[in-house]
Amino acid sequence: MAATTYERLKLHITPEKFYVEACDDGADDVLIIDRVSTEVTLSVKKDIPPSAVTRPIFGILGTIHLVAGNYLIVITKKKKIGEFFNHVIWKATDFDVLSYKKTMLHLTDIQLQDNKTFLAMMNHVLSMDGFYFSTTYDLTHTLQRLSNTSPEFQEMSLLERADQRFVWNGHLLRELSAQPEVHRFALPVLHGFITMHSCSINGKYFDWILISRRSCFRAGVRYYVRGIDSEGHAANFVETEQIVHYDGSKASFVQTRGSIPLYWSQRPNLKYKPLPLINKVANHMDGFQRHFDSQIIIYGKQVIINLVNQKGSEKPLEQAFATMVSSLGNGMISYFLVDPAGAVLSNQEGVFRSNCMDCLDRTNVIQSLLARRSLQAQLQRLGVLHVGQKLEEQDEFEKIYKNAWADNANACAKQYAGTGALKTDFTRTGKRTQLGLIMDGWNSLIRYYKNNFSDGFRQDSIDLFLGNYSVDELESHSPLSVPRDLKFLALPIIMVVAFSMCIICLLMAGDTWTETLAYVLFWGVASIGTFFIILYNGKDFVDAPRLVQKEKID
Repeated sequence: MAATTYERLKLHITPEKFYVEACDDGADDVLIIDRVSTEVTLSVKKDIPPSAVTRPIFGILGTIHLVAGNYLIVITKKKKIGEFFNHVIWKATDFDVLSYKKTMLHLTDIQLQDNKTFLAMMNHVLSMDGFYFSTTYDLTHTLQRLSNTSPEFQEMSLLERADQRFVWNGHLLRELSAQPEVHRFALPVLHGFITMHSCSINGKYFDWILISRRSCFRAGVRYYVRGIDSEGHAANFVETEQIVHYDGSKASFVQTRGSIPLYWSQRPNLKYKPLPLINKVANHMDGFQRHFDSQIIIYGKQVIINLVNQKGSEKPLEQAFATMVSSLGNGMISYFLVDPAGAVLSNQEGVFRSNCMDCLDRTNVIQSLLARRSLQAQLQRLGVLHVGQKLEEQDEFEKIYKNAWADNANACAKQYAGTGALKTDFTRTGKRTQLGLIMDGWNSLIRYYKNNFSDGFRQDSIDLFLGNYSVDELESHSPLSVPRDLKFLALPIIMVVAFSMCIICLLMAGDTWTETLAYVLFWGVASIGTFFIILYNGKDFVDAPRLVQKEKID
């Protein structure tokens, strides 16, 4: 079986079945999904009934089981990102979630509401920017890994051979995965960031590509997903590969980032920066070792970069991490290079592994600097840069390079923290600017709001999408109906009303300043008092996840 999926598809819908027709040249395959039995079979075009309602689609993301039954998720819009090595790379920009059921009459009112909420969760994840795919190229592996494969591997389907860490729709494709004969309809989708640029230095043209692959293991949002799980998977783990393609030669440089690989948490409690808590009973060395054992198997030697503050609230975590790291060695980092004939001239023997609290802002700055040093060496070896030339002196390319890394920072930050990255003014310009400081303040404010008042829903959405939570319509009670004390709504409302009245009193002064001052003091004390009550009981007012994951270790 060739390592490709069908590129051109049509979806035919009847009340009983979904028919997904392969429209590539010479293809006669039709994937049939029975909307009643949910059975998946492979057939031919002549079996499509003429009465079916037809529409074009660009891929099957998979299926999900919710309260109302099964749903089919398809890609309805895509955008071309570019081409490299004669392969087209696409971004999925719109999706449709189609119910197998023709009616919802079998659901109770509570089930209807829960199903509506679960659908909102699915659509929330699908609305996140950063889903990429190719029907002919394996985006989940680095160039070096792809060059060290067997002929048998090359013949596998894209789904079969994909690195499961980076297949974000792996859970959604589980039914198609079980049937090899339908794998050409199963499209692995990457979540992260991809940009491609045709560049020129010294009149020599080359392609420069940046790919960030976000792991679907221990994925989630800032604060609710920290540290590692029992398998050693780190939160917010991202593999970033920088690729150069010049005159048939290909070079790449790979880095990784991830949460500090210990068992720790930092749950929102309305404080601007909640105190990180290290689990006192977990076997940290075991989890730490599991994490780096797998990293060494995949990447080789690890050069560990510690970006955690060595003072303040981060100090205990930094000290615990330093203790664990002290027993590990490191080595020199090179890069992967292959000539036009396919001969490997250089292998990357290991990676820089950045460790930070969020692995967003500080991490991206450091990774962009390391990547530039590698790129300098690669372009000199390829003959693009002359001896003694510095990459920093190439103004046109530097602008492309800096903006691409800043865009990468924003993409990774939005997916994890809900806002663009901080410090991107430094990445784009090489210095801090007043506008950059203002934007950092604004993004910090938005992060604070989202981390406390909307990230529970975001975390639930990701857990549902990735299969960390499975919907059981036979549950005796709704998993979403978590009772809230009246104070959860009452106190914030009182604070808002009190603060508003305080402002109104200032804007509409009474007959005397004494009267106005009395109103201001009354409402001011009410708003401040309410704020401190909320702050004291902070965790009672944050939007916490409600769905129980299959496994969770903090």
